[in-house]
Amino acid sequence: MSDLDLTQNEADLLIAMPKHRANEDEFHFPGVGGSIVVPLISEDQRESFWLDISRGRINRVKATYQNRAKVIVVLMRLDLNGPPHRNPDGQEVPCPHLHKYREGYGDRFAEPLQSDKFANVADLWQTLQDFMKCCNVTRPPDIQKGVDYYDH
Repeated sequence: MSDLDLTQNEADLLIAMPKHRANEDEFHFPGVGGSIVVPLISEDQRESFWLDISRGRINRVKATYQNRAKVIVVLMRLDLNGPPHRNPDGQEVPCPHLHKYREGYGDRFAEPLQSDKFANVADLWQTLQDFMKCCNVTRPPDIQKGVDYYDH
């Protein structure tokens, strides 16, 4: 196991840990083909996290939301309006799907979205809010819809 691998318990604790915006900066929800990286921090300020938001270049409604820890460890990733994902066990999961850290596999496994946590995946903005709740972002960053925001 490398320094970048987490036990499942460590990953679960990091996912459940309340996360706050790391600063008062204003971020703009990316337009088509754009991306942003938003810093987050734990309540006790001992752990740093990142929220990555990226949009497709050709498919205007394709998006990926990702929560990382330890700089490069993906704890959760939500893929919207992209291709299906094939898990290491051969199971194919249609898009949208959610990747959660799994010990020994990182983010290579995906599962279908739970409709009780993601009510309207056609609305990229609302889905971002739902994703932050799923990642336990309790004091969200200041993210504004940009002038070229498009959600349909």
